[in-house]
Amino acid sequence: MAEKIIHVKQLRIRYIRVLEKFFTRTVSLLKLENFDTDMFKERTLKNYEDIKRVKAVDLNSKYLVDLIAFINKTLSYIENHTKDFEDERSTLLKDANLLQKERNSNSYSKDKHKKSKFDDGY
Repeated sequence: MAEKIIHVKQLRIRYIRVLEKFFTRTVSLLKLENFDTDMFKERTLKNYEDIKRVKAVDLNSKYLVDLIAFINKTLSYIENHTKDFEDERSTLLKDANLLQKERNSNSYSKDKHKKSKFDDGY
C-alpha cells in the first residue's frame, strides 16, 4: 500500500516536471529576438515528445490546470496559425506571463503584523 502511494507521487512529480520543462523551453523560444516560426514548430513538437513519454496524471491546482491549457493552446497554434505567427506569439507570451504570475502568487504573502515588525522606538 505504501509503495503504491510513493509510486503515484513519483509519477505526479515526473509529470509536473516534464510539463514545466516544456513550458520554460517554449517561453524561451517565444522570447528570442530572431524568432523563426519553423524552428519554433520543430522544437516545440520535439519537446512535446517528452510529454508523450510520461504517463499523464490528474492535476487539480489552478496553476497546473492552466499550464496544461497553455500547452494545448500552443499545440493548436502550431497546427492552425497565421502567416507571420505574430498574433499567436503575443497571445502565448501574455498567457505565459499570467501563468508565471499564478505560480509566483503562492510564494508571496502579506505580513500580518506589519506595524509591530518595524518598531524602532521613535
